Amino acid sequence: MVEQLVRQGKPVRALIRQESDASFLESQKVEIRRGSLLDSAFLDDALSGTDTLYHTAAKVGEWGPWQQFLDNIIHPVESLLAASRRQRIRRVVHVSSITVYGHPLASSFPIDETMPTGQRLWKADNYIRAKLRTEELWNQYDREVTILRPTWFFGPRDRTTLPRVLAAFGNGKIAQVGDGSNKLNVLYAGDVADAVVRAGTSDKSVGKAYNISNPGELTQKEFLGYLADSLGFPRVKKSYGINMAYIAGYMAELIGKTTLLGRPPHITRYSVALMLRSNQFSIQRAKADLGWEPKTLLKQAVDNTLAWRFGSSGMPGPLARK
Repeated sequence: MVEQLVRQGKPVRALIRQESDASFLESQKVEIRRGSLLDSAFLDDALSGTDTLYHTAAKVGEWGPWQQFLDNIIHPVESLLAASRRQRIRRVVHVSSITVYGHPLASSFPIDETMPTGQRLWKADNYIRAKLRTEELWNQYDREVTILRPTWFFGPRDRTTLPRVLAAFGNGKIAQVGDGSNKLNVLYAGDVADAVVRAGTSDKSVGKAYNISNPGELTQKEFLGYLADSLGFPRVKKSYGINMAYIAGYMAELIGKTTLLGRPPHITRYSVALMLRSNQFSIQRAKADLGWEPKTLLKQAVDNTLAWRFGSSGMPGPLARK
């Protein structure tokens, strides 16, 4: 997002944590402020003179106790909301998640932004509940607000999403779910950033939410095959039936909670749902209001991400195995 805003000649001030690696932001020559989103004095100073606030900070991933989601998703938004009111920020663009719809029945597809959120939530859906709460909070803001709901995305500088898949390849834990014929709902981070930036500069987007999704380009089997080939690993042969995958995820979650596992288990019901989630989310509103639709082919997205992760020299497979 910063990269695209700078390219457009916009002055950017980036709010980051004290311990964050700012080398990329420094290369973009933007103003950098280090602090905590829970620090009201820091926020008042950092937001002073700001016209548009793009809020993208959150805990990424479904694993962890509810307190982590409070501390890293909900409380920062409460703090930002109060500071935005004090500083009279004209426009807020909030990045939410397509998961806020919960687990709607297949008969509900295609899903547009008029669909009720929070459907058929599971007990462990802390991430979804937290993202729902942040939408509720920003909808209380008395000035201009736009909410974007992107699907699963990855790209260069991603240290959370695709690396988890790469690690599963490296330790032999990767498996296909079902027959692999479902088309994946996955996007390139640059395309998501494009949507967010467009939303922040469009008068049509005020007071609206937008699905940021794709029409389904690669099947799960094709996607895993392309990753395996790119990494230098054998094609995935292990597969789970859909019901068995959910059961395995549930059991792994129970074991993880019992043993106080600090990282997500190799399989969770959420990760299974990511691989199976339908691509039938309507983006007609984003097309009409923002002129947005995904432009980057998934194979190119994978190539771009792996080139960043492993560099341009040599096959990444041996590195991934370390």
